Amino acid sequence: MAKHRHKRVSNARRLPKAAMIAAPVAVAATFAGVGGGLVGAKPSKPDRIATEAGLGGALDRDQPASRSLSRDLAAEKKRKRAAALKAQKARQAKLARQEREATRRAVKNAKIKLWSTEELNLWSSSEESAEQLGTLDAGERVLVTGRKADEREEIVLEGEAFWVTAGYLQKEKPEEVVPGIGGECENGTSVPSGVSSSIAKVHQAVCARFPEITIYGTLRGGGGDHGIGKAVDIMVSGDRGWEVAEYVRANYAALGVSYVIYSQSMWSVERSGEGWRAMEDRGSATANHYDHVHVSVF
Repeated sequence: MAKHRHKRVSNARRLPKAAMIAAPVAVAATFAGVGGGLVGAKPSKPDRIATEAGLGGALDRDQPASRSLSRDLAAEKKRKRAAALKAQKARQAKLARQEREATRRAVKNAKIKLWSTEELNLWSSSEESAEQLGTLDAGERVLVTGRKADEREEIVLEGEAFWVTAGYLQKEKPEEVVPGIGGECENGTSVPSGVSSSIAKVHQAVCARFPEITIYGTLRGGGGDHGIGKAVDIMVSGDRGWEVAEYVRANYAALGVSYVIYSQSMWSVERSGEGWRAMEDRGSATANHYDHVHVSVF
């Protein structure tokens, strides 16, 4: 009788044969891939170095922006300076226009005339930095605008405005107006007390007007005007001598002059209508008055 073989029964599920072969192969491939990656790849830098490198790159990227900001600030400062300068020039131009207009109105409205009591400098403005443009002779009658500033006052000459030192203009015409009279004789010269007051006045006027002249001859023996203190010899020659002679002649009334002799020429009050008259030759430069101006007074 034949024996029956019983089949072995198991709860485990059998894998297909192909799957059983593929699994080890996959595992082996995985380990091979991992091993290859570890061997073939270059070691990476530590995280700290990578972080620092990242910051450095950021700083490098920020530098162009920083330079651009600096350029913008510099340009803004330059623009502001230019704007401030332009505004300043505009203000100065406006003030200049206002001053010109004020001067024009002042000149147009000037009605009062005053006399100058001294020779005065003419200034371009009342400011200390003003330019001197000339002089105003003593005894001149000029229009005044009424404007005063910085110890100067404004006058009008030939339609133009000038400034002079305040305090030397008056309503009444001065009785004696001789440029130099009233000024200081500062060169150390003097005349003796025995001369007439007119000779003292002549010396004062000439000394103030021509301070470079330092020799005056007055009292001496021999008679004539010198002996009685009514004559003075002003030691000067050449063109300067003529300036002195003409100055004294032009102001003869204020100085009390009777006659003047210079360069062999004579002028006198009695014959003033004849002007300068030629004189006879007296034989020398001194006798012919080429080296001095002789002045006699009443």
